[in-house]
Amino acid sequence: MDSKAIMSEAEELLMKTYNRFGIVLDHGDGVYLYDNDGKAYLDFGSGIGVFALGYNNKEYNDALKAQIDKLVHTSNLFYNEPAVKAAKALTKASGMDRVFFTNSGTEAVEGAVKLARKYYYKKKGEAYSEIIAFEHSFHGRSMGALSVTGTKHYREPFEPLVGGVKWAEYNNFDSVLSNITDKTAAIIMETVQGEGGIYPADKDFISKVRKVCDEKDIVLILDEIQCGMGRTGSMFAYEQYGVKPDIVTSAKALACGVPFGAFAATEKFAAAFEPGDHGTTYGGNPLACAASAKVFELFEKEKVLENVKETGAYLSAKLDELTDRYPIIKAHRGLGMMQGLQIDSSVKVGALVTKCIEKGMLVLSAGGNVLRLLPPLVIRKEDVDKAVSIIEEVISDN
Repeated sequence: MDSKAIMSEAEELLMKTYNRFGIVLDHGDGVYLYDNDGKAYLDFGSGIGVFALGYNNKEYNDALKAQIDKLVHTSNLFYNEPAVKAAKALTKASGMDRVFFTNSGTEAVEGAVKLARKYYYKKKGEAYSEIIAFEHSFHGRSMGALSVTGTKHYREPFEPLVGGVKWAEYNNFDSVLSNITDKTAAIIMETVQGEGGIYPADKDFISKVRKVCDEKDIVLILDEIQCGMGRTGSMFAYEQYGVKPDIVTSAKALACGVPFGAFAATEKFAAAFEPGDHGTTYGGNPLACAASAKVFELFEKEKVLENVKETGAYLSAKLDELTDRYPIIKAHRGLGMMQGLQIDSSVKVGALVTKCIEKGMLVLSAGGNVLRLLPPLVIRKEDVDKAVSIIEEVISDN
C-alpha cells in the first residue's frame, strides 16, 4: 500500500486518540528511521525513549528470532528460563530483590501502587490508605496510573478515579510534609519528570523524601519508566542521587521495543503480596523476557552507559550553547540523553517539532512548551552535531 492509502485507512479504523504526523514509517537502521517513500529521519525520539539500542541491532534481532522458534508464551502458571534471566538482570541493576513483569509502564505503576497499599493493609490491618503524588507528573493512562498523574486535563474527563491521592509540589519538601498523615501508604514520584517538562529531582529534595519515608515507614515508589535503563547515564537515575526506592517501576527501554514493563521491590515490601493479589496473562512471557535479558547483555557488551555519559555530556554542552545564543530558548534542563529545551510561549513547540520532521529529524515535545530529546543511547557525536544543526535551523527561523 502507498502512504496515502495507509494513512487513510488508519484514520477510518483506529480510534482517534493520537494526532499522528503524516509519515508512514517502514524500517529502521542504527539511529535512523525510514518512511514508506525511503526518506531518512535522524531519530531523537526513539519511540518515546524505547529503542535505546537503535534499530536493526543484529544480536537483539537474533535473540528474538531464536526465542520465537522455541517458545513465545505459556502463562505464569509455569516457570520459564528467560523470565529468570530477565529478573536476575533487573534485580542486579536496580538493587531490588523481587520483580513482577508487566506488559507496559502503566501496568507497572498499577502494580506498584497496589503493592504499597497491600503493605499498608498488612501493617495496619486497615484499608483506605493515601498516596502522595506530584503536580505535573505522568504515570500512565489506565485508571489507577491516571489517578496519580498530576495533570488535570488528563484526569478530569475520566473522574471519579481511584481515591485517596494527595498532590504535592515537585522539589518542594515542605509541600510533601504538609500532605503526610497516619494514613499515608506511599509517595510516588518520577526521579526525572519527563512528560511534565524534563525536570530532574533536586538532590536535597529526594534525599529528604527518602528520609521521611524511612522515619514513617512510608513506601517510596520511584517511577523510572522514562528516565531509567541508562537514559540519564546510570542504569537508574536514582543511583546519581545516592538514594534507593522501596519499589521502582520500569518499562520503555527495558526490552527495547517488545511490550514489556516491570515493578521491582525490596524484600520487605515485596513480601506483602501473596498468591492471588496480582496477576497478568502476558506479562513475563518467554519472548518479552528473552528480549529484556538480551538488552541487559548488550548494554554491558556495547558499553551503553559509557556512551551516554560521554555523548550525553556533549549533547548537553551543545544545547547549552544553543540556549545562550537564542533568546527563544528560555531554559535547558536534563540529564544524560534525556534533555529538554523550554521554548518561549510566543512559539508553539509543536510547530518546531513539525519543522524538525520536515528537515529529517524526529523529536518530541513535553509539557511547558518543551522540545524533548530522547535519542537512542547509541548515538555518536556526529549525530549530535547533525541534530543540533537542525534544531538551530528551525529555531533561527522564528
